[in-house]
Amino acid sequence: MAATGRKCLGDINALKTSEGSIRSSFSPFTHAYCAHGGQLFRPRLKHGLLKKDWNDSKCQLHPLHKHRSRSSIRAGWFAPKRSVVPVGTESWESKSEVATTSQGEGDQQSTAQLNLTVSVITDISKVSPEDWDACALEAAGEGARNPFLSHAFLLSLEESKSAVKEEGWLPQHVVARDDTGAVLGVVPMYLKGHSQGEYVFDHSWASAHHRYGVPYYPKLQSCVPFTPATGPRLLVRHGPHSEVVSAGLCQAMVQLADTMGVSSLHCTFPVQRDWDTMGKQGFLRRVGVQYHWLNRDYDSFDAFLMDFRSSKRASVRKERKKVREQNVKLLRLRGDDIKPIHWDAFYQFYRNTTDMKWGTPYLTRDFFHLLGERMADDVLLVMAEDDGELVGGALNLIGGDTLFGRNWGCDGRRHYPNLHFEACYYQAIEAAIEMKLKRVEAGAQGEHKIQRGYLPTPTFSAHYIRDPNFRRAVSDFLRREMAQMAMTMEVLDEHSPFNANVDVAKGSAALIDTILGT
Repeated sequence: MAATGRKCLGDINALKTSEGSIRSSFSPFTHAYCAHGGQLFRPRLKHGLLKKDWNDSKCQLHPLHKHRSRSSIRAGWFAPKRSVVPVGTESWESKSEVATTSQGEGDQQSTAQLNLTVSVITDISKVSPEDWDACALEAAGEGARNPFLSHAFLLSLEESKSAVKEEGWLPQHVVARDDTGAVLGVVPMYLKGHSQGEYVFDHSWASAHHRYGVPYYPKLQSCVPFTPATGPRLLVRHGPHSEVVSAGLCQAMVQLADTMGVSSLHCTFPVQRDWDTMGKQGFLRRVGVQYHWLNRDYDSFDAFLMDFRSSKRASVRKERKKVREQNVKLLRLRGDDIKPIHWDAFYQFYRNTTDMKWGTPYLTRDFFHLLGERMADDVLLVMAEDDGELVGGALNLIGGDTLFGRNWGCDGRRHYPNLHFEACYYQAIEAAIEMKLKRVEAGAQGEHKIQRGYLPTPTFSAHYIRDPNFRRAVSDFLRREMAQMAMTMEVLDEHSPFNANVDVAKGSAALIDTILGT
């Protein structure tokens, strides 16, 4: 193992970044909320990093979330066209023998040894789609299939050059096998040279590392690139050994981080089950917020609106009427109805959005075409037409019980008031009602979604920080951030558009339950 570790570290500097060369400005992502005079104010948090000495065990982090533009990445974070592969990562392997207990007939229990081999691959095609998808489907559970975790989706990200080493995403997928070679579990993971495309912001942590002369990049990241959608991360097949395999995957991920000498290992948007498993393995746990729509057995959009207060119901109807008055026609396309011309148009709309200030075009044109070729039945593409011309669109993926909203864009030469709300939010709700899906996840950020029926919902992430001093600082930061998040969500809940007699799940209540359980 030590020899392999030295080999891993031999070229790992190729993924390190010149953090100090960044000159771009920052924009805070999270705000403290306070209700005043019926309005929701968002005072900016004060910028800050570590207080006191780095070696002081009482050092603290101020709450701060920041993001940078793509141009800043290319300017200083890493050289996109040079090799960033740390030599030897794919040869890494961890073997362990663990005892497992299974229930026999009556009250009898039997103990057996499971020989678990965990290895790393730098190309998802080196695991068969059948093996990977079996793990993903069984981890998600019956009826809860997650399209982002499919072999086809992750392969499309790699083959389209969207999530590859040249863009700072080196696949380091973790695979667990038994002694017969059967795949028992997998984890989507990447070695990263920046913090872009994650939607759980750690830029202040990176800055603190840099200011104290400790490199933060590269780091390991378990996630679906560019996709802030909750789903399993420990993709383990059902069976008597599933809990042992999950714990073994966590331990192997930590061992890999230690062997490679990276600063940290992060898992973003896991389901709470995986979040809890990682917490038991020593990961620091973090809570965020998104805005989700829940289907309360509605049979129509109007039935959904009847749960709103009258003033909020009128506002939604006014927004939808404004779109109709512009003679814009909305099309919901699936499967073979989605043609290459639609993907080309949507890519241009996507670039119109990402080319704005703070935008980042993570996905390539080829990615969208590969998505259409491989996963068309999982796609709901909402396209807007004006006199037969495509002028906007919203991309959604269909899961077992959830519609996931992902990307949006429109013709930059024209202005269509309220088209974004219609294409992204209202069309998604109508489609979910028609398909009898339980929820719509509309992606990251956006307090404006609340007034359109998308309520605050907790999201999770887990973090293994190798440096003990920085780990203490981050742990303190997360405790204070979680308390602040609870207060924020309580205020957000008060701005729900629903009638008082409508039984809606309060995001803050779910968060408080989570906090009490930690």
